[in-house]
Amino acid sequence: MHLVYPAVLAALLFSVGLYGVLARRNAILVLMSVELMLNAVNLNLVAFDVWLRDTLHAGQALTLFVVTVAAAEIGIGLAIVLLVFRSRGTADVDRLTDLADRTPPGAGDQADTGTAATGRGRAA
Repeated sequence: MHLVYPAVLAALLFSVGLYGVLARRNAILVLMSVELMLNAVNLNLVAFDVWLRDTLHAGQALTLFVVTVAAAEIGIGLAIVLLVFRSRGTADVDRLTDLADRTPPGAGDQADTGTAATGRGRAA
């Protein structure tokens, strides 16, 4: 078996998943894109396991762990998305800013320069 075919397919799947994570605004589509990226990694693990003819089948064992973690991730992720959708009415990632840092712009400027502690900043 040639290693190039599954490696190129996995690279394409990972690229599509990365584009989906970076470009999509809906949280469900972002989770689906993350799953697509994890499946690309699984394809690489199995392809390299077959190519190396590993007697322990470590690639396949790691694939089972990745599938288990992905199932837990999608379960918890969907629960969080449903909770946010019920409380806000939207699953738009850009509108979810309650946990964002709310310091006003320019509030940390004096502390960064060191002039606020010495009192030699601006003339009053």
